[in-house]
Amino acid sequence: MNGPRLHFLYKLLFPDDTLIEFPIVVEQNSCNFIPQATFVPPDWAKLEHAQCSNCPLNPVTTPFCPVAINLIPVLKLCSDIPSHRNVKLEVITAERTVSGETSMQRALSSILGLLMATSSCPHTEYLKPMARFHLPLASEEETVYRTTSMYLLAQYFLHQDGQAFKPDLDQLKANYQNLQIVNKALAKRLKDAVANDATVNAVILLDLLSKTVTWSIDDGLDEMRYLFKGYGIKPPATGE
Repeated sequence: MNGPRLHFLYKLLFPDDTLIEFPIVVEQNSCNFIPQATFVPPDWAKLEHAQCSNCPLNPVTTPFCPVAINLIPVLKLCSDIPSHRNVKLEVITAERTVSGETSMQRALSSILGLLMATSSCPHTEYLKPMARFHLPLASEEETVYRTTSMYLLAQYFLHQDGQAFKPDLDQLKANYQNLQIVNKALAKRLKDAVANDATVNAVILLDLLSKTVTWSIDDGLDEMRYLFKGYGIKPPATGE
């Protein structure tokens, strides 16, 4: 792929001083992941292997799962590491470096989230703005804030272009419910791909984040109303 690129360097330093580096390169305009090496995709990456029940793709035209293809490089690098092993994570981008002490499964969850969002899966396409402004080790609250803000900005652009737009979050909730189906099928696919549990647990953590978004939408995002007093937003009513 030609054109400007985004570079994310994940560095994982373990207590025994073992260092693993995983560079992620993304084509800026399309926000598609660019593999750094060629490989023959394994059978577990075939579209029909544990295919998502909501997958709109056809194995004739798309023989391999777009998400699975993106995950192959990181599985080759990290699949033998236990999920709860402590790791010092450092993520270097053009704008800043983010670091923190965490578990292997949470570090992998951050990597997998970026690789999924930069795939050509129809159910992760809407996450590409999140990938462009990737936030490693994001908390539940940060994820809800970023996701809803992204969605509402998209509605603003639709309005600016004279297209139909929805200021409510119903479609965002539907998007995340579809993503939860993808996560479930992906966990099944990865159980067939790797012996260790770190990668599967990483998908489970991603799924918990996706459920947090839908739960927060159901609650009217009341936990964030206090932040917007300057806009004249009243806090949620409290019961006696």
